Amino acid sequence: METKNLILCDTNIIIEVYKGNPKVINVLEKIGQNNIAISDVTCGELLYGARNKKELQMIKKDLKKLMVFSINEEISSQAINLIERFTLSNHLNLPDALIASTAKYYDLNLYTLNVKDFRYIEKLNIFSND
Repeated sequence: METKNLILCDTNIIIEVYKGNPKVINVLEKIGQNNIAISDVTCGELLYGARNKKELQMIKKDLKKLMVFSINEEISSQAINLIERFTLSNHLNLPDALIASTAKYYDLNLYTLNVKDFRYIEKLNIFSND
């Protein structure tokens, strides 16, 4: 699978698209829809956040347009390792650990608005739109 141009988007990026954040939308347009990927953790978080059936259906429809990376055994193991190392010092939670591990496993840049939640993780490339 060719992943060289893909950017893995954190859940907060997709939420900002739904909020109509022009800066985030502009960055994603520059990246190009074919280069936007998400973790299935983000899928779950977005679906969980739906406020009603109409919104749930809209999210499901939108998710079909994106490349979604599933969690595998190696990603899961790496996430557990990250939690062991960083939950006490940096308050790393399971969804963020799984998203970071997905980005590391596929060697993808991670686009997030919460850089502080990830900056201490070695060999994790944070996407910069500067």
